[in-house]
Amino acid sequence: MHAELSLTVDGHHHDLTVDTRTTVLDALREHLDITSPKKGCDHGQCGACTVLLDGRRTLSCLSLAVAHDGAEITTADGLAPDGELHPLQEAFVQHDAYQCGYCTPGQICSAVGMLDEAAHGAPSIVTEDLTGGVRLDRAEIAERLSGNLCRCGAYAHIVDAVSQVTEEVAR
Repeated sequence: MHAELSLTVDGHHHDLTVDTRTTVLDALREHLDITSPKKGCDHGQCGACTVLLDGRRTLSCLSLAVAHDGAEITTADGLAPDGELHPLQEAFVQHDAYQCGYCTPGQICSAVGMLDEAAHGAPSIVTEDLTGGVRLDRAEIAERLSGNLCRCGAYAHIVDAVSQVTEEVAR
């Protein structure tokens, strides 16, 4: 069975006809040729497919496209309109946090979503003080990004990159 749906991806509107079993990831990659989100495990365990779906970080391999008709999706590519890198993308380059680069788009989308969650006061399992807002120290950042795996083991560099951006935002 097929369904028609509309998606706005990285600021561009798309009308699609997809099989009702098509995931957001497959709609992006196979129907729209948007390859920034990666197909890693296809089971929601690695985070390589993370995108921002209506502003929230989402594992696109676990989300059915038909459930998101009318949604706005931002991929790592969409964070760099006109080639102007997002501060997190710049920090990843500066801190050598991209290594092979396969997980990088998902890591960056997850970090952008995580920063928004923290700004809105959403706690994590390691948040110590729930009354004074979320302080994004290294442990907090590492915990919040723990759903994104890096095969190269660049975790320390990724935390450094996100920490740099958090400090810049706090100034």
